[in-house]
Parts: sequence; C-alpha cells; structure tokens
Amino acid sequence: MANVIDITGLPSERIVFAPSPLAELAAALHALSEPGHHPGLHGWVTATNAALKTDLADRLCEADFLWRSSRSDILLPARPGSTLGEELDELDKIDDERFVAAAFEISCSTTYTRCTPSPLVDAEERARVREMAAARGPRQAAFTDRMLTDPDGLRIWLRRLLEDCEDAFFGDIWRRVGIQLAADARHKTELLRRKGLAETLPATSAALSLEEAQDGSGGVRIVVDKLARGRTTAFANPGDPGVTFLPTSFGWPHLLVSHAPGWRPVIQYPVAGRELPAPVTLELTQQRLEALGHPMRMQLCRTLARGPHTTGELANAYGITSPEVSRHVTTLKKAGLIQTRRRGRYVLHQLDLQVVARLGSDFLEGVLR
Repeated sequence: MANVIDITGLPSERIVFAPSPLAELAAALHALSEPGHHPGLHGWVTATNAALKTDLADRLCEADFLWRSSRSDILLPARPGSTLGEELDELDKIDDERFVAAAFEISCSTTYTRCTPSPLVDAEERARVREMAAARGPRQAAFTDRMLTDPDGLRIWLRRLLEDCEDAFFGDIWRRVGIQLAADARHKTELLRRKGLAETLPATSAALSLEEAQDGSGGVRIVVDKLARGRTTAFANPGDPGVTFLPTSFGWPHLLVSHAPGWRPVIQYPVAGRELPAPVTLELTQQRLEALGHPMRMQLCRTLARGPHTTGELANAYGITSPEVSRHVTTLKKAGLIQTRRRGRYVLHQLDLQVVARLGSDFLEGVLR
C-alpha cells in the first residue's frame, strides 16, 4: 500500500519546502492529546498539560478530534505563512461550505479521495460527520453541532482557541523550533535545486521515493510508503498546482499526507534527528513478522538468540533435516533477522538481537506513519 502523488509535467519550482506555524501547532496539539504516540516528548507533554489553564484545557478537549486520531485538512496549509496569524487569516478567506468540509476530513476512510458535498448542504454527509464526532464523545458531538448550525461563530471560536494556544505555550515553542524548521526547509530546497527530486525525497524521509512509469509514458510520481492507500495529482488544485512539504519537530513517527480532491497535496515530514531511528519499509516489517510466524522458526530463533550455531547443530537440536533448517534459515536471513559468518569450514548463524528488539517499534512506527 502507498499514497501516490502524480507529478508528471510539474516544474520543480512548484515543489515547495516551508515551515508552517499552524501545522506545527497542530502537531504539538496532537502530541498533547495522544502522548502514547510520542514517547520522546513525554516530559514536554506532562509539563505543558500541567501548566494549561482549566478553561483552555477544556476547550482543547472539545475540538481535539480535529487533530487527535488524524489531522484535519485545514491544519495543513498548502501555502504556509511566516506567522500563525497570517495562516489563520488565509483560513478566514475560505467560504463556510469548503471550510467545514475540510475541517471534518479527519479520518482515513475510503471517501477521502472522492469529492463529497459539504455537510452544511448535504444531509447524508451531515449525518456522517455527526456520527463520527459522537463516537469521539459528547463534547466533540456538541462542537460538531455548533459547527454545522453556526459555522461563522464556531470559526471565530476556533481561531481564538488557536491564538490562545500561541499565547499559552506555542509562541515559545515556535521561537525555538521555527529556526530549525526553516533551516531544514532551506536545505531541502537547495538539495532539490542541485540534486533533483529523486535525491531530495529520500533525504526528506526514507518513506518517500520517486518512481517513473514503466509503460514508457514518461509519467512520474511521488510514492509515500504508508499502510493507507490514496492517489492524487499535483494538479488537483488547477489554480495552484504543486506539492508542499512541511517539516515538523513534533511529528515523528507520523508522516502525514493531505490529498483531498481539489486541494494541493501537502506532506508533513518529521525532521530527522540523531535520536530518531530511520523508518523501515512496511514491506520489510511485514516480511519479518511473517518469517517469525512459523513455530519452527520461532524455536530456531530461541537457540540463535543465545549464540551462533551451524545448520547441523540446529538440525540435531530439533530433530529435523539439514535441508529443512536451511530453508528456515534462508527465510530468516532474507528478512534480515539473522547474521551469518564463516569460521573455517563452518557457517554460523546468529539472531540479530538489535533488529529483533526494534521489530515492535518498527511495526508501531509503520502503523502510525
């Protein structure tokens, strides 16, 4: 599975790397509401939540489904501004129907890539978003009803909420991380200019790659290695074609892709740090889990975790033939779970403990990506 963005014929200058205060605030709010996704931010989350005034904490709870399980499209601007105020001003220019429809794009449903009417004018869509909000809780359901019955008033309320977050904690954060994110965006922009997109994408995230069509059509696409499946084009918004990349210091392990019909595609990527492990491909994670799914290979791993063994030793230990052991060892080796080395005329196999120890976090990173 993957998210695919067709960029055939797109000039490189239409690919933008830029920091976004609004997107970073949304990432920070997500971390506050789902700290289990971000163990590295535990200290910051605890201190920030403890310092929040009760009124602000309550209001954040009302609106948290806009950034909790996924990220509302309105929080990932395709044209970032230099300040949160500038980006909120741009949001204010969107008409109510489009704003409300984008605000409720918060799930990975199959309807995301299809044009759906605004819940302000379509009864079926209105019932869908009400049901989705009700599943989040009564306060979120009340927030949704207010959005549907008084969108102008609720938009003013939401803007004030985000501005209060800036005053309470995000202003200090942005003064600290904004410089880092701007530097990363400049670096990626220069890399794009000098080396091209094929080298810039993997430097941005190991989950990003550039693929050319195999049918000779000359098509080119950005592929995002995610469990979610989606397809769009850089020309989804004919008035503003392109792709926007937003760096984030709060985002890992998430790699977000906004690609609603009619909206310019946006990718929010975590800025790499020494403490962040490089993401493993979903295909490799699946291969490793499947390799461990056989009971005999699990038993072999138990022995190989204790030290290096030859094929003959393993065959004798478990009462199976050497060819059977070789087949199991080959499967484990292809999955990168064991290391093999030669000592004289003997070939020794041993479990790669670091790889196995990371398997759980690789799986978690993959499903959260």
